[in-house]
Amino acid sequence: MATTPTDSTPFDSLADYIALPRVEALALSPDGQTAVLTVAALKKDGTGYERALWAVPADGGGAPRRLTRSAKGEAGAAFTASGDILFVSARPDSEGDADDESGQLWLLPAAGGEARPVTRLAGGVDGIAATAEASDRLVISASLLPGADTLESEASLRGRRKEKKVSAILHDTYPVRFWDHDLGPAEPHLLSIDVDALEDTIAAEVAEAAAEQEQAAEAVKDAVPGADASASSAEEKPYPATLPRPRDLTPKPGRSADHAEAALTPDGTTLIASIEHREQRAGRRVIVAIDTATGERTTLFDEVDVDYEMPAVSHDGTLIAYLRTVKSSPVAPTDYEVWVADIDGSGARRIAADWDRWASSFAFAADDSALIATADDDGRGPVFRLPLDGGAPERLTDDDFAYSNVLVDRGTGDLVALRSSWVVPPHPVRISGDGTVIALATPATTPRAPGSITEVDTTAEDGARVRGWLLLPDGASAEAPAPLLLWIHGGPLNSWNAWSWRWAPLLAVARGYAVLLPDPALSTGYGLDFIARGWNSWGHKPYTDLLAITDAVEARDDIDQTRTAAMGGSFGGYMANWVAGHTDRFRAIVTHASLWALDQFAGTTDSSEYWQRIFTPEAMVEHSPHRFVRDVRTPLLVVHGDKDYRVPIGEGLRLWSELAEHHADADGRMPHRFLYFPDENHWVLKPQHAVIWYETVFAFLAEHVRGEEFQRPQLLG
Repeated sequence: MATTPTDSTPFDSLADYIALPRVEALALSPDGQTAVLTVAALKKDGTGYERALWAVPADGGGAPRRLTRSAKGEAGAAFTASGDILFVSARPDSEGDADDESGQLWLLPAAGGEARPVTRLAGGVDGIAATAEASDRLVISASLLPGADTLESEASLRGRRKEKKVSAILHDTYPVRFWDHDLGPAEPHLLSIDVDALEDTIAAEVAEAAAEQEQAAEAVKDAVPGADASASSAEEKPYPATLPRPRDLTPKPGRSADHAEAALTPDGTTLIASIEHREQRAGRRVIVAIDTATGERTTLFDEVDVDYEMPAVSHDGTLIAYLRTVKSSPVAPTDYEVWVADIDGSGARRIAADWDRWASSFAFAADDSALIATADDDGRGPVFRLPLDGGAPERLTDDDFAYSNVLVDRGTGDLVALRSSWVVPPHPVRISGDGTVIALATPATTPRAPGSITEVDTTAEDGARVRGWLLLPDGASAEAPAPLLLWIHGGPLNSWNAWSWRWAPLLAVARGYAVLLPDPALSTGYGLDFIARGWNSWGHKPYTDLLAITDAVEARDDIDQTRTAAMGGSFGGYMANWVAGHTDRFRAIVTHASLWALDQFAGTTDSSEYWQRIFTPEAMVEHSPHRFVRDVRTPLLVVHGDKDYRVPIGEGLRLWSELAEHHADADGRMPHRFLYFPDENHWVLKPQHAVIWYETVFAFLAEHVRGEEFQRPQLLG
């Protein structure tokens, strides 16, 4: 059915789609009355997103109210115990260096007034690691150079590197990069800050200015004629006396705090943190307790070949919850175990032992009698209650949504969260004790989705149920069957259950395609045995599951089985490559950021030890797609970003080289194409590049699935 102007949606136009405002995060005030949303909006030039904080009533009424506005934007919102709002922003600090582009911690007072800076660290603030419920002490993550031992010397050393334009990094541990950025030379630290130590008075500012003038005079008097000018230009400047001085809780951390997860006791005296104990190329996660006043550290949980992660502290400060995971091997995946212990690590016990799901987040319920958890479950992402007394887990939400950012209102016991599905983007909601869900106000209104969504499933050859979501365009029928696009998820430990701004199947639906989003073997939310079906065997059950559910969907009379295509990114790209080498049933295949030669990938990715640990050497050879390049009969659109360090560009380059080796004609031409992004990573995140990505994908599909002439996107030259 043709789409009329009155039926149009933002998904009909790529420009309209990228302009949709996006709710990215959620914070809840201590009194439970206000939710603060981080909302991203497209810049006027269309080349990025600006983020601002918005307040909405947490009871379901009222209207959104914008709290912040700056050219640099704000993110990472959190509340202090007294109700002030904290956030990270690179907005200008009137008392800082004019050319400082680093993000700093800012505070927006609950009583009103303008936001003011809380930090002035030379390298900026990476994020807020933890806040305390009954104290104005908080912990931030910030990266400091290892060659400095004070904040002042660190700032001086950074200044000298900048002045000399030095970018070199010396490593003595593995890895050297992560996802899309180089690691080092700075190392992440955890720093505690007492926000109530802010001296926001004229007298304090006058005293600080006088101290700076005195230091400058001393520097001039002590200057030695003929001394290195660079040394004098980078004199150590004292950290501002009007700001609370951060206390380093992790001195000389190496790479141990790269991905630290932390929680503070309510009084702010103890930080419970999951950090990494380095081991050759990898490491194990351990949980430590750090006294935030003295920095004294006690290891609470540490086992060889076991990771301890996701620490949470009870509201009364007496209990710790955490995730315990034995490291997987080629034999089988291992379970994600939820444990609870006393605050000193004693009395550890596992809860929800028979719960065959993997918690992706958890927090203590208002009365500390249970954990409120999220987990993938049968193509959804519900909220669960896990009793601490050994009772059976209880599913609190019963809909087709996936929930995230779940926060507890201590006053009522209700929950506030973000939820989404494949037809509804993330939006804030309140969940009452009886499971009733109420949508909260949001400045990012929900766009109307084209077409419809339905659940599909089939039975695999070994009897396993394989399910997925099928999105159908308006007008699809036996008289007008829709072409089918098989869209394979990444991970591979993942599930197609939540909205993604990067992977937007509704854009394809708006262009007349039916989109199948299946969860084959290795997908989460179906139990450990379902994951094990594809473990150390990526090319077997995951592949046959995909073909089985595609067969089932193609049997529908509203699907045109003669016009089908497949696509995927990351592990989905691996599967797309595997599909290309094992069947010619699809008219076109799009393979994004894909694994091609497993032996090469496993040694060059940013986390090589993990990938080599979960495969046997034999399986890595047997299931490598590059071995079947001669059997590729389907046109491929290869897409890769040069800044992709998870699946390095060498995978895409080798795939393209070997396609040319075996399939190019005498003039070097192929039916395949290679879309290359020199400055994008594993994803394609810049909005102008996302538009080109979709324009190229849809032109490629139109050429091979619909028989149309290829329309080269204009901005590709």
